[in-house]
This record gives sequence, structure tokens and C-alpha cells, in this order.
Amino acid sequence: MKEKITRLINEKRYIEAKKEVTKLNVVDIAEILEELDKSSYLILFRILPKDMAAEVFSYLSYEQQRYIIDSITDKEIKSIVDELFFDDMIDIIEEMPSNVVKKILKNTKEEERILINQFLNYPENSAGSLMTIEYVDLKKEMTVKQAIDHIKKTGVDKETIYTCYVTDKNRKLEGLVSLRKLVISDDNKTVGEIMEKDIIYVNTHDDQEEIAYLFKKYDLMAIPVVDKEGRLTGIITIDDIVDVIEQENTEDFQKMAAMSPSEEEYLETSVLTLAKHRIMWLLILMISATFTGSIIRRFEEVLQSVVILAAFIPMLMDTGGNAGSQASTLIIRGMALGEIEIKDILKVMWKELRVSTVVGVILSLVNFVRIYYIEKVSIEVAITVCSTLFFTIVLAKIVGAMLPIGARKLKLDPAIMASPLITTIVDAVALILYFSMASWILGL
Repeated sequence: MKEKITRLINEKRYIEAKKEVTKLNVVDIAEILEELDKSSYLILFRILPKDMAAEVFSYLSYEQQRYIIDSITDKEIKSIVDELFFDDMIDIIEEMPSNVVKKILKNTKEEERILINQFLNYPENSAGSLMTIEYVDLKKEMTVKQAIDHIKKTGVDKETIYTCYVTDKNRKLEGLVSLRKLVISDDNKTVGEIMEKDIIYVNTHDDQEEIAYLFKKYDLMAIPVVDKEGRLTGIITIDDIVDVIEQENTEDFQKMAAMSPSEEEYLETSVLTLAKHRIMWLLILMISATFTGSIIRRFEEVLQSVVILAAFIPMLMDTGGNAGSQASTLIIRGMALGEIEIKDILKVMWKELRVSTVVGVILSLVNFVRIYYIEKVSIEVAITVCSTLFFTIVLAKIVGAMLPIGARKLKLDPAIMASPLITTIVDAVALILYFSMASWILGL
């Protein structure tokens, strides 16, 4: 389809290209636009029907959105802005440079500009910055018939009509009612009689991660947002929360890989920016890794006495680091999903102690067979290495599980206690353990 549409545009058969592209879903059109060169995708965007163009625009990358706004006329910008849902417009404005923002604001109505400025003042990643004002509100005195008529009249401009919100004359949230409930209820009943009063809601300053957890816990499609006085200011819909979950997961992965989080796409980020995000943690880890060197120098006499001990250092450090990383990854993910709380620390420790004991015994036995019977090292060295391996795995798994929970207790992101940091800590512990065991068992 992409090749066909590109060929039609290159041959200037725009009517045929428009006919073909309008058969597609708006998300698929956005994907096709992403793959075209600038001149072609601008032509294709311009031949789209006005309402479809606005919807496609909301799915494009910020770079393409910026290019389109820079390239089209004020009249065309106004037609897009008029068709965009309010929360999509806020998302776009937050990411654009000031000259593009001015161009967008110039083509919005005065009351919309006031609302935009209000939304931009909410803290980043808060409910206020995520919400949309395009929701259906009802009064409890309305009959079901009046409510349905109201939805028919106003619903066309709303982001969702499946859940309607009941407010009083001061806009205070009193309840909610689903479209399904309205459709199956008697026409003469009032909204107040059929509405749900037990409402899950969030405050404008609540963090987006907490909101995502509520969506998952209660299987929500939308959630109302109220201010500190309980007045309904907007709603957050599931499509925005899906974006939040993706963003939070990406941020956690970056932290777990010892990088500063960034919302920019990899291919769109400059080399210097990528280097800046990585260098600080690498410096910290490099400096902390010098402790392992200091430990080896401290036990230099032990190594000189039994040189074969040096051959097993990489295996012990790698196995310990991997064991700690396994535990930390599971705990971090469990905490992100709300399966593990700070109060569960003793349960986690007990479980990891049992798991690490089983894993440690199996790996130590396999390793003993390998180094004693295959590599033919002395029984004392084999016992030293395998005993160290067992205790290293036990300590690594407990440390790997405890550090993320400790980070949460200290109000830090558990993701920072991931593979690189835990590996560094476990390496130092494994070496101290190894040389101490060697000194004791071998009598050095």
C-alpha cells in the first residue's frame, strides 16, 4: 500500500491517492507517513480530509508534527487545532519549541488559550497534565431521556461518552453513570437514582504512575480528576495511560541499565546527548569498581601462595552478579506491578534465602565435579571455590532483593538498584568472602 500511494503521489494522481489512503485506519496512515520522504508526506497529509488529518496528526512523531506546522498555512493549522482533542493539543504544545507553540496558540480561540496556560502550569507527569476537559457531565435532576438527548447533542465533541459524570451546580463530583446504564434504564428515572456514588477518582497533582496503577487495579477505561475542593476538572482516558505505562517502563529500563532517563527517540537523539546520559553512571560504577582492585591487592599474598585461585575469580564474580541481578529484576518488576510492598520485606528475604540455597547447592555441586574431577585441582581449592560460590549466591540474591525495597523506603526509584550497581556490590562481597575462605581452609 505504501508503494502504491507513493507511486500515485509521484505521478501527481492525487485524487486516486486520496481515495486509497482514506480506506486505511488513521494509525496505519500515520505509519505510512513516517516512512515517506518530507515532500511526499506533506503532500499526502494535505490531501487528507480535514477531520482525518487532525486524527492522523495526533499519531505522528513530534519531529513530523513540527515539520508540518512549520510548512503549512495558519488556516491549515487552525483546521487541525479545531479538530484535535484538548489533551492531544496539550501533549503537542509541551514538546514543541517556542516558535512552533506561538504559531499554534495564534490559531486557537482566546478561551482555549487560557485553558492551555492553566494546563501547562500543572506539574509534569501529574494528573492535571494528563487529563482532558472533553467529557460528558450530567445533573442528577435530569431524567434518563434528557441525559441521552444531552449526550446526543454534545457527545460528538467529547473524547469519550461511555462514562458520564454527575456534578452539582458548583461542579463538585457527585457520581457517575455509564452509557450502558442509561440505555437500559427507564426513560422517566432520574440520573440521581441510577448513578454510582462510590467513585474512584484522582487529584490534579497525583503522580501518573499511581494513576496507571489505579487503571490496572480497577480495570478502568477513564478516571475523573478533581481539584482540592472536589470539583471535577477533567478526566484521564485509557489511551493516555497506555502511553504513561510505556514511558514509565522505558524509564525503568534505562535506569536499570545505569543511564539517565530520556524521552527522546534513540535515532533522533544526538551522540553527545546519549553520551551525557550514560557517562555519569559509568563514572560512578568505574570508581566503585576500584574497590575490587583494592581487595585483590590486599590479599595479594594469598594469591601468590596459591596462584590457581586467581583463575576462579571471574566465575565467582560473574555468577554472583547474575544471581543478584535476577533477584533485583523480579523484585523491581513486582513492586512496579504492586505485587510487592515495603511491608513484605521479611517474606521476600525468607523466599530468596530458600531459593538461593537451592540454586547455590546445585551450582556448587556441579562446579565441584567440574574443577575437582575434570580440572584436577586439589580438594582444598575445590572446597574453597565451591563454598565461596554457595555463600556468594545466597548473599547476592538477598542483597539483590533487599536493595530495591530499601530504595522504595528511602523514597528513591527502585530501578536505580539494578544490575550494574548490584553487580559492583556483589563483586566486592564475593572477593572478600573468597579470600577469607581461602585463608581459613588453606591455612594461608
